[in-house]
Amino acid sequence: MHFKRIAIDGPESTGKSELATFLAFSFNAVMVPEMARKYLEHSGSNYQQSDLLEIAHLQCKAEDDAARKHSLIFCDTTLLVIKIWSEFKFGNCHPWIVEEYLKRKYDLHLLTNIDLPWQEDPLREHPQEREILFDKYHLEMKTTGINYEIITGTGRVREERALAFCKKYFTS
Repeated sequence: MHFKRIAIDGPESTGKSELATFLAFSFNAVMVPEMARKYLEHSGSNYQQSDLLEIAHLQCKAEDDAARKHSLIFCDTTLLVIKIWSEFKFGNCHPWIVEEYLKRKYDLHLLTNIDLPWQEDPLREHPQEREILFDKYHLEMKTTGINYEIITGTGRVREERALAFCKKYFTS
């Protein structure tokens, strides 16, 4: 089965989950949720670097399960998020995460900009560091040749921009 994977990546509190849900609904597709949130809601926000490896395995499994059943999936975060977060928080990343991140292919990445107001959440950690993190995502995407678009704006404008990029990609 030919399928497409669209990744929605970016720093904390940039609307990834809302955007992934909106796009999946708009294209009658499936949204793969962020496994880190589910994991931390269950285990608590006091996590170690080893937890990121477990989260990465869960994220891959969720994506792969969805891709086996559906021709189009929108992924609310990917291993790129786990890789950058691990490097930012712990100074390095487990080699399996890096290797698997480099192997996984997405047809399009949507990089969510930091132009949304910070939403307080007990699982979010660094409201003052979003610009630094955004720059890390952007640099990674530019230097690895990932097919990406930056999503800006708020509310309906943001959704319409993401929708337009996806439609353009699907018709090209």
